[in-house]
Amino acid sequence: MTDPRDPHTHDEVVDDLVARRDEAVTDLMRSPPEGADGAFVDHYAPGAPDADAEYEVALESLSQWQLARRRFRRHRLAMVGLVIFSLMLGVAIVGPIVQPYEFTNIPGASRQGGDPPSLEHVFGTTREGRDVFELVINGARISMAVGLFSMLIAGFMGVLVGSLAGYFGGWVDNGLMRVVDVLFAIPFLFIILVAARFFGQGQVSSLILIFGLLSWPLIARLVRASFLSLREADFVDAARAVGVSDLRIAFRHILPNALGPVIVAMTLLMASTIILEAFVSFLNFGIQETQVSWGNALANAQSALILGNWWWAFFPGMAIALTVIAINFIGDGLRDALDPRSRA
Repeated sequence: MTDPRDPHTHDEVVDDLVARRDEAVTDLMRSPPEGADGAFVDHYAPGAPDADAEYEVALESLSQWQLARRRFRRHRLAMVGLVIFSLMLGVAIVGPIVQPYEFTNIPGASRQGGDPPSLEHVFGTTREGRDVFELVINGARISMAVGLFSMLIAGFMGVLVGSLAGYFGGWVDNGLMRVVDVLFAIPFLFIILVAARFFGQGQVSSLILIFGLLSWPLIARLVRASFLSLREADFVDAARAVGVSDLRIAFRHILPNALGPVIVAMTLLMASTIILEAFVSFLNFGIQETQVSWGNALANAQSALILGNWWWAFFPGMAIALTVIAINFIGDGLRDALDPRSRA
């Protein structure tokens, strides 16, 4: 067996590669590719467009997040969901500024149950004559705010608890996980309704805190599981060997590698929180009647259904459905994009 480090062997390898290249060039000259003007185009010559492009692609090294972004953009349903969610978010931000909701504005309706959709009122009117389109665009602000900020609070709490429990282990892990077990043992809807009834007082900020502070245990378990598998990795041992502090190892080195499933869980948590706000408001445990959300609009519309007013409940319900479906599509795309086993 020849030794590749031997200079004679190296020269033979180089000669063989040169011979193969000459054969390829000879074959190419027999049937040369032509450009637009009929001139010979050597795609293999240095400086040629194709050669430079292939060389750049070969040298390009994509990071984990760049690969995830590339996979996400190839996920069609995720892009559709991102477009729908962006539109809803834009409506929630700009809509109330363009068309603010006035609770004292009661113009009256020409029909007992409200006016059906028309050119004047695209989504129809309520029984009192309020425009349903105005309710939808103004309700988007509170519903989206509750979902978004509750998700952020739950994500912060879950990441903090899960990181400390998974990295330090021992009595820290046992103590924090027993708190998580207790929260999982209590019926979630029951404690949400009780907290919203006695502590919410119809305030949006109170509902956000209640939903966020009661929704973090699942995220904490996901983060803990990731930390348990990553804290024994070689890069963690190397960081300890050079004297990096425990908190810096946990939040600077391990956490970025554990964020994949957490991001997916947080997107799905936002969708469930929007539905939860609609559920709580539908039972009159949510925000005040002087404010409007999608759930509040559904709660007020139930008395008009017997009068044939279907549009009052239909359009806020469709806004909830479209937003939740869009967020689920985004979560599905993020799950595939952040999976290291997926192909770029």
